[in-house]
Amino acid sequence: MSAAAESVRPQAGAEERFEYLLRLADTSLIAGQRLAELLGHGPALEEDLALGNIALDLIGQARLLLALAGRIEARGRDEDALAFHRDAPEFRNLALAEQPNGDFAETIVRQCLLDAWQLETYESLTGSSERELADIAHKAVKECRYHWRFSSGWLVRLGDGTEESHARVRAALAKLWRFTDELLSADELDACMAVSGVGPAPALIRERWETRVCAALAEAKLERPAHQYYPWHGKRGVHTEHLGHLLAEMQFLPRAYPGASW
Repeated sequence: MSAAAESVRPQAGAEERFEYLLRLADTSLIAGQRLAELLGHGPALEEDLALGNIALDLIGQARLLLALAGRIEARGRDEDALAFHRDAPEFRNLALAEQPNGDFAETIVRQCLLDAWQLETYESLTGSSERELADIAHKAVKECRYHWRFSSGWLVRLGDGTEESHARVRAALAKLWRFTDELLSADELDACMAVSGVGPAPALIRERWETRVCAALAEAKLERPAHQYYPWHGKRGVHTEHLGHLLAEMQFLPRAYPGASW
């Protein structure tokens, strides 16, 4: 885009940029916390280590994004304050990220759907007009490619595996597909970020996500479920009952011992 075009592009305000960053950061933070719950419970040592590494990647992304959000908010809140001292209605993560792990098939389906969204989103964000966000995206996209390879690879192995593994992953897909409506439905904030150049065009993310996910489903011999409207929209602060339980565990120490340090 030319410098002249950039100069007339509408600028997003601090409040809108802060809110958008929370959506990205909280999704990574909550997804990372969910995977951290599986440490020591993976089906095999290699998968146990892989899930732990992915959790670390996601929490690392969340730290960078929350730190940037805190600077934009300019109210003295750092990444720790934003992670540990907000209540569930203040979180803006996608509802899919907070869903329980279930069995291994359910974990894989949840991650596969989410990994595809994060990969497409961060690839687009490498061109963000928010320079610091673009820098974070450049780092995150490398991690997201690995996350997608892991989850989509397992989706194919389970879907095109035994009769039981196919049944389990098909059931997980049917259970979790309703949450993809939020991934692909843009609201006013998404539109604002796209117009200002901070975030990607929602229609582009939808198209690329569907192409990526449908190709993986076909390879796994799984049918794409029918569209399901679902009213929970975590990015607007409307969450399922699962988030409160997750936060109670994740936030216990910082709230029980305010200001404590190692």
